Amino acid sequence: MTIDTTTDTTTGIDRTTDEALIRELLEDRAAATKERDARRFLAPCAPDLVDFSLAPPLQYKGPEALDRQAVEDWYATWDGPIEVTLTQLDLTVGDEVAFGHSINRMHGTKTDGFEVELWSRSTVGLRKVDGSWRITHTHDSVPFLMDGSGLAALDLKP
Repeated sequence: MTIDTTTDTTTGIDRTTDEALIRELLEDRAAATKERDARRFLAPCAPDLVDFSLAPPLQYKGPEALDRQAVEDWYATWDGPIEVTLTQLDLTVGDEVAFGHSINRMHGTKTDGFEVELWSRSTVGLRKVDGSWRITHTHDSVPFLMDGSGLAALDLKP
């Protein structure tokens, strides 16, 4: 007997549609960055978003995490598209809550000509609100060297 892993055995609910919607939402968010569309980038986020981004401070919450001008200001530090590619995306989807993790590649050129290729780890939490998936938590990170230097390990690749 083959078990269909896309169907919740406790509720009988097919998770295929929700998983596809979440994958589409996350891919569209990456495309919004490439196109420098801050409004579209922030659109799927819940008003109470908690964001642990790569940039300081340690966390952003609610309106602070949804600051479109801050996203546009960051986009302005790049020359041309900012490519974000999600790899190894793994999702766990429930009735009203979902989470996922991926290894992401960011590539582009800063306005000073510096070419960036950065691999980072990403975790996202979502909640279904009024029938739509909304991002409620994001966490992006890079490992740091454990040699006492405290330096980020920016040269890692999957």
